[in-house]
Formats: sequence, C-alpha cells, structure tokens
Amino acid sequence: MSVADPVADPAADPRADPLADPLALDRQVCFALAAASRAVIGLYRPVLEPMGLTHPQYLVMLALWERSSRTVRDLGSALSLEPATLSPLLKRLEAAGLITRARNVADERALEVELTQAGRDLRAQAVLVPGRIVERLGMPLAELEAIRDGLTRLLAAAR
Repeated sequence: MSVADPVADPAADPRADPLADPLALDRQVCFALAAASRAVIGLYRPVLEPMGLTHPQYLVMLALWERSSRTVRDLGSALSLEPATLSPLLKRLEAAGLITRARNVADERALEVELTQAGRDLRAQAVLVPGRIVERLGMPLAELEAIRDGLTRLLAAAR
C-alpha cells in the first residue's frame, strides 16, 4: 500500500479539508474543553469579586455549603484537587474568616474544615451566582444542564 504524497497530490493532504484532518484544532475535545473552561471561569470573576472569592475558592465554599465540616481529604476528593492545590485555597479562606481548620480529635492525621458564621452567611449572596452566570451566558438553562451532564459523563469516562 502506498502513501499519497500531499505535495504531489494536494487532494491527499488532510489539511485541505479541515473536517478530514484528525489534528485540526477545532476537532480536538481537549481544545474545546480548555477554551470553554477559561471563558466560563472568566464570566465568574466579576460576579465573585464583590464576594471576595476567586473561582477555586467559590468551588471550595460550594462543597462546604453542601456539608460542613469536611476533612481536607474529603474536600480534595469532592473537588478533584490535590492537597498541594487545596491547602493554599484553604489558608486564604481561613485568613478571610470564612472557614476554620482544626485537627480531628479522633484522628490527629485528619484536618477538619468548617464554615464560620461569616462563611455560612456568605451563602445568601452566593445563591444568586448561578442565575447571574446563566444570564451572562445567554443560553437556555436546559441546554446548559445538558452540557453539564455530558461533561459529567466525560469526566467519569476519563477517570
């Protein structure tokens, strides 16, 4: 079997038809995910800034609003974050007075993270965030939910 020479035969060059080129940037799942992630997270910045939160800190707070107290290990698992990434986020949230960290009395190896009253109170402002993001995206909620569900399946498949 011979391989066509794209220089001698331009029709054999997969770059001539971007739909036929498996390496075309716009066909890459990784590129679409990375670009969409940056763009969507960018929409959160002006919404979260008045609350004094970055997007990663917001994710930590979401996990704690679901259940407080949690161990650092449990938070890392829920957020798919390594301890080295999570630790500085927790330090900043603690410095802001939103959480406390303390050793578990039953297991000194476990570090418990718990919301302070200020952290619990911040939830009243945060409850408005999802609606503001939907509004900023300008897409139907049902479409966004379908995208989220597809990404959740993709994440499970990638693990």
